[in-house]
Amino acid sequence: MSGIYIHIPFCRKACLYCDFHFSTNLENKKTIVDAICKEIKIRKGYLEDKIVESIYFGGGTPSLLTILELEQILTVIHANFKINEKAELTFELNPEDAEINYLKKIKKLGVNRLSIGLQSFNDKELKWMNRAHNAQQNFDCIKLAQQVGFENISIDLIYGSKFQTQDTWYKTLQTAFDLNTQHISSYNLTVENRTQLNHLIKEKKEKDIDNEMSSQLFNLLMEETEKNGFTQYEISNFCKPGYMAEHNSNYWRGLSYLGIGPSAHSYNDVSRRFNVRSNAQYIQSIENNNSFYEEETLTDNDKYNEYILTRLRTEWGCDMKEIESSFGGQYLNYFLKQLEPYKQKNFIDIKQNSVTLNKQGKHFADGIASDLFYIK
Repeated sequence: MSGIYIHIPFCRKACLYCDFHFSTNLENKKTIVDAICKEIKIRKGYLEDKIVESIYFGGGTPSLLTILELEQILTVIHANFKINEKAELTFELNPEDAEINYLKKIKKLGVNRLSIGLQSFNDKELKWMNRAHNAQQNFDCIKLAQQVGFENISIDLIYGSKFQTQDTWYKTLQTAFDLNTQHISSYNLTVENRTQLNHLIKEKKEKDIDNEMSSQLFNLLMEETEKNGFTQYEISNFCKPGYMAEHNSNYWRGLSYLGIGPSAHSYNDVSRRFNVRSNAQYIQSIENNNSFYEEETLTDNDKYNEYILTRLRTEWGCDMKEIESSFGGQYLNYFLKQLEPYKQKNFIDIKQNSVTLNKQGKHFADGIASDLFYIK
């Protein structure tokens, strides 16, 4: 199994909190699409003839692509890779781009899963985030997608902003459940270095994130999704039965994937590649057949640490037998030794050979993973 990720590096506006790579200048969009198609051809051997089980268009804002541009990319992918006819094909869609003919056409091209960037149902919050849509467009987008026949819809929600209380977050979640979508990705608002939010906080024009409130909102998120039939299969991802995101699950399972486009990452169990984070440099390098990426060969330590970081976030957790067979007894002994304080704090569950975080432990996932890393 393997997957392909396509990064579309354009947005209409820069969101307050976002540090993903994108540009609001759309003048070279066609040139980027052509470069993406050339990169696909250049890297057709990267997955070593593995069957591609998932394709994911992310960004940025993939819904800024025209139908012809999307078709162009998909045609090149199918010409250069073996694609499972039942492959999951996810397309990130912003609500302001939801138009019935557009939705019908992307569905006809094979898109069978939508990931809709709602973020909030509160107009004040959406405006503060500098989103390009309002709450009504959020509702309309989902209804249109359902009307067109999309049966696998994920929505993004952010918690932890200054507008939220437990009451408002509860109402947001109930609204999401009422919309009858199959998947929710919900992320705690964080302050990243290259963002307007970070700048405003440093200038004392915005307050920093209230971590205690965020913790309460996360608890409510876990409780309410469970009550409404969702499984928390990864710390930030919740699905109804049968609707786990295959593409993202491949990341967490450590399977191979190819990342195409500026800033995209690739992984093949031996090395990791990082494409340049610049549209202009990416285009120039692709056009002139120059290197457009950096590459890191992974050591056993790297592979073990990545296994811990990704698997600890999931419902299937870290498998002790898998650690021993993949990395050796030395790593397993270290893992068990480092795990002991968290057993004492009752942050983890151990069933058979699987170590998972319980609800309390999920609040400290990154810190626990860091303590389990093997550092020489």
